[in-house]
Amino acid sequence: MSLLEVKNVSMFFGGLAAISNVSFSVQKGEILGLIGPNGAGKTTMFNVVNGFYNPTKGEVYFKDKKISGYKPYQICRLGIARTFQVVKPLQRMSVLDNVIASAFLRAKSRAQAEERAIETIKFAGLYDNRNVISKGLPLGKRKKLEIARALATQPEMILLDESFAGLNPSELDDSIGIIKKIKDRGITIMIIEHHMKVIMSISDRIVVLNYGEKIAEGTPYEIGSNPLVVEAYLGEAQDA
Repeated sequence: MSLLEVKNVSMFFGGLAAISNVSFSVQKGEILGLIGPNGAGKTTMFNVVNGFYNPTKGEVYFKDKKISGYKPYQICRLGIARTFQVVKPLQRMSVLDNVIASAFLRAKSRAQAEERAIETIKFAGLYDNRNVISKGLPLGKRKKLEIARALATQPEMILLDESFAGLNPSELDDSIGIIKKIKDRGITIMIIEHHMKVIMSISDRIVVLNYGEKIAEGTPYEIGSNPLVVEAYLGEAQDA
């Protein structure tokens, strides 16, 4: 069953096409990787899906409901949460209070929001840091906090924008474990990531963008052996 459908979406900024006639679907419960070189249109696509941009052409559907044109808070309330490539926590607030703020999307009381937030930071491995002011966290834990804030909204689907960027090998393994646990909870994931070993190991399917166009879609194996994808990342193949 398709949870999310992107249909013939184009996004123009002036005369520049950041996305051009892109279509794909995300199935309930899967991890879909969205990859491509820098400037391929990946984050622009996330911004279209979660309402920061209204597409110039095309439509986005979530659970068969057209959501293109909705505001980000409306889309979040429907069940799509996201993280950002540049992590921006509420810097003067503690880790716990950051997550409580997100939990209020659905919580009916402070007590309910705090209960949900504590459960979420335990899940993300941040309980020991719950009283730390967020601006004092190292990058790896700020990335976890970004994921925890999204999870506290109780989404059906989460968009992860380069959640592994800048992490050391130990933090990388830890974050991969969190992503797998999110999937085990039945939450659908769409992820942008440049770390190819990570994206190939966790994705069920992958969509590849280049210069705003979809150039490939398939399993990790199919994508890894696709000459168009190899050329997009490495340039034209050289004769031996």
